Formats: sequence, C-alpha cells, structure tokens
Amino acid sequence: MNYRRLGRTGLQISELAFGGGRSGGILIDADDDTRRRAVRLALDHGINWFDTAPQYGQGRSEEALGWLLAETGERPRVSTKVMIGDDDLGDIAGRVERSLHESLRRLRRDSVDLLQLHNRIDAQPGNRAITAAHVLGPGGVAEGMERLRDQGLIRFMGLTALGDRHETRKVIDSGRFDTAQVYYNMINPSAARDTMPARWSGFDSTGIMAACRAQDMGILAIRIFAAGYLASPVRTGRESILTADTDADSEARMADAVFTALAEAHGSRAQTAVRFALSSRDVATAIVGLAEPSHLDEAVAAAKMGPLPAAALQRLEAFYKSGFEAG
Repeated sequence: MNYRRLGRTGLQISELAFGGGRSGGILIDADDDTRRRAVRLALDHGINWFDTAPQYGQGRSEEALGWLLAETGERPRVSTKVMIGDDDLGDIAGRVERSLHESLRRLRRDSVDLLQLHNRIDAQPGNRAITAAHVLGPGGVAEGMERLRDQGLIRFMGLTALGDRHETRKVIDSGRFDTAQVYYNMINPSAARDTMPARWSGFDSTGIMAACRAQDMGILAIRIFAAGYLASPVRTGRESILTADTDADSEARMADAVFTALAEAHGSRAQTAVRFALSSRDVATAIVGLAEPSHLDEAVAAAKMGPLPAAALQRLEAFYKSGFEAG
C-alpha cells in the first residue's frame, strides 16, 4: 500500500480508504463473518483509513465498524460525519455535538480523527442542504466542530464539497476546514478542472480541487465508481445518485462511453476507475465502497498498477473536450 499526505493534517494515509456507505454496503448488509473478513483484509493490505457516517444504514455502519475494529485490537484512522436537518437550524452547533457523541458511542471510541459535514452546501437551505452562513456563522457547523476539537473529541474538521460550487468555495476559502470529500470520477472530473465542455451536462464542481489546494486541504475522493455505474454494467439496486443534473440513464450511458473512448483495458472497469482517481496528485485517498471482500482485493491490485498511463489520460482528455462523445 502506498501512502499520501492528507493536506495540512500532516497525516500519511493509505491511498485507498475503506468506505462504509450504502453503495458498497458491506458494513450494512453483509453477515458478520463477511464483514469481519473484509475489515481484516483491509488492515492486512495496509489500509489505515475507515470512513463511515450515522446516515449509513441508520447507524448500522458505525455500529459494525465499532465492534469489528474492537475485535482486531488495532486503531486505524476513522472518519465519520454529521448531518444537519432542517429542524436543527436553530441549534446547529448543538446538533454537531450531539451527533458526534452518538457516533462515538456506536463506534466504541473516545474520539475520531476526522468529523465531516455531510450536508450539501447550497445557496438556499432545505432538502439536506445548508448554506455557507450556516457553516461559518455564529453557532454554526464550524464553531461546533471547533469546540469538539478543543475538547479532544476530534482531531480535524472536514466538509463534503457537494452542492453549489460558489457557495462551497466560501466555506473552503474560509480556511477553517482541514479536509474535503470531493466528488471525482471518470464521468465527472469537473472538480479537477477550471471549465467543462459546453455540451457536457452534469454536477459542476469546477475549481473545487484548486480551492482546496490553495488552503492545503486534504482531499478524499468520493463516488469514484459513480455509485457503481463505472464499476460494472450490472445493476445492484444500491445505486444512488447524489448530484443534480443527471440521472441513472445518463450515468450508465456516460460510463459506457468513457470505456469506449479509452479503447483498451487498464484492468477491470472498477480497477480503471480506481486508477483514474489515483492519477490526480491532489487526491490523498480514494474511498472505496465494497459489497464483498474480493472487491477490496480488486481495488488494491488496481492501486498497485499505479495511475493510468499518460496515453490513457490523453484519450480521456480528448473525450472530455469533445463534449463526452465517444469517437
């Protein structure tokens, strides 16, 4: 396993992280023996970062990770999240504190390495979105997290760079956050770019990685498989699209087109997606969701292959500039 610097945190973390979310679902849906094998395999591969959230399986992901890691006796890095509901806007900092204490109980830990805002950041609140003012203002998310950091309950503060890119930039540019979860994959590389082709349609996060780089924020790449559409043409029923301006048919069509544009194999579809994410020097780790332990072996093998070769990245660049039209 290779390790990369997580921005100004100074932490050296594995370039693959174990994702505990619904798209893979192993911590939520698998039997205990399968979950136990997956966590043990991750540790044996040198993965030192495990990511979860209260929203993953309504706490089941955190609970499973808590007892599984306790069994191993090892202490890898753990990140979890907080979601601010519409009813929490009158006491945001209090919600942050209450949520973390509930997470620590489920995780069987007295602290976590990273607490991340799970909400989208938009110009208007509602439907799981809050504004930059809710994050940065008095009694907001940042203030709540800073209190927890001062108490030693968290080491670092992070955000999820979804929603309106301009509103999200306000939070990034504040310099108050150490890391960002950034949506980044082969069919939506916008976070690493300044512009996207006029004919392209999708969630626009242009400039986000550059903004993070300016603050020396660590970047955790999320949705590297685009909820599974890149990993396999077979649908599992766990696919969930987080972003606006796209749908299931578009994601599937774009995934097929991107592999046509590459013209040659660079491992399996899932391995190609892993290698693409790790081709960005701004990415500290790619969070990998898995449904079975073999998926982890597949991802680790991809990481060992290294980033995609320059010729493949050039073909992808031509594909993007064409407006995502496979030649």
